[in-house]
Amino acid sequence: MKFRSGAARALAAIALTAGLPFAHAVEWSDASIGYRYGTQFQEPYNGRDISKNILNFTYSNGYQYGTNFFNVDLLNSDGTDSNAQEAYVVYRHTLDLGKVTGKDFKFGPVRGLGLTAGFDWNTKNDPGYASRKQMLVVGPTLMMDVPGFLNASLLLLRESNRPVGVTERYTYDTHPMLNLAWGIPIGRGFSFEGFMNYIASKGTNEYGGPTAPETNIDAALWYDVGTPMGWGKNAFRVGVGYQYWRNKFGNPSSVAGSLAKTPMLRADIHF
Repeated sequence: MKFRSGAARALAAIALTAGLPFAHAVEWSDASIGYRYGTQFQEPYNGRDISKNILNFTYSNGYQYGTNFFNVDLLNSDGTDSNAQEAYVVYRHTLDLGKVTGKDFKFGPVRGLGLTAGFDWNTKNDPGYASRKQMLVVGPTLMMDVPGFLNASLLLLRESNRPVGVTERYTYDTHPMLNLAWGIPIGRGFSFEGFMNYIASKGTNEYGGPTAPETNIDAALWYDVGTPMGWGKNAFRVGVGYQYWRNKFGNPSSVAGSLAKTPMLRADIHF
C-alpha cells in the first residue's frame, strides 16, 4: 500500500510539473499510426501459433523539463485465440533532473538522470482469461549518451488484475522491472528501435499459483521510405521486427504458450 500511495504522489507531482502541455511549451513532438502483423504469437494456456493484426497510435513529446510517451495498441487475434480483441495502453513521463535542478548529471556514458512514472492498462475479451490489467510504475532512469536515445530504467511495479473467475481485483506483490528503451539511427535511412523488459516474479497469482521472472524483448529494424520518395523524413517507414517473450505475463515455463518467438512485418506513418 505504501508503494501505491507513493506512486500516486509521484504521478501527481510529475503531472503538475509537466503541465501537459499548458504550463510549458512543447519543444518537439511526434505522432504516428502503425501496423504490425505476425503469425507466431503465443498466449499462456493456449500453446498454438496465433496470427495477430495490431494497430497502434503513438505520441511523444519533449518540453522544458522532460518527455512524455503515450501508446495504444489494438490487437486482433485469429480464431486460434477465439478472435479475441485487446487494447493495451502505456503512458510514461520522464522528468529530466538536470533540467529541473540546473545541474549537470553527466558521467561516463550517461548524459543525464531522470525520474520516470506512468501506467499500463489493458482489457481483452477472450473467454479463457479476459485480462483487466492496471499497473503503476515509478523509478529512476539513466539517459545514455548515444545518437538518438537509449534509456535504462529501474522501475517498481504495482500491478493488479481481475480476470475470469476472480470476483475482486487482485493485487500482486510489488516487484521491480529493468527496462531498456532505444531508438538509434544507423545510417542510410535505417534505424534500430525497441525495448527490453526484465520483470521479477510478482509473487502468487490471482488463482494461487506461482509466478516466474519475465523477459520481453521487442526490437525492429526500420527503413525510412518517406525521404527518398519526397514525402518528408520518416513520413512513411517499413520494417521487420522480432519479439522474444519468456514466461509471458509471469507464467512459468511449464505453462503452454508462455514462450513466444514472433517475427513481424511493420509499417508506420508519422505526422
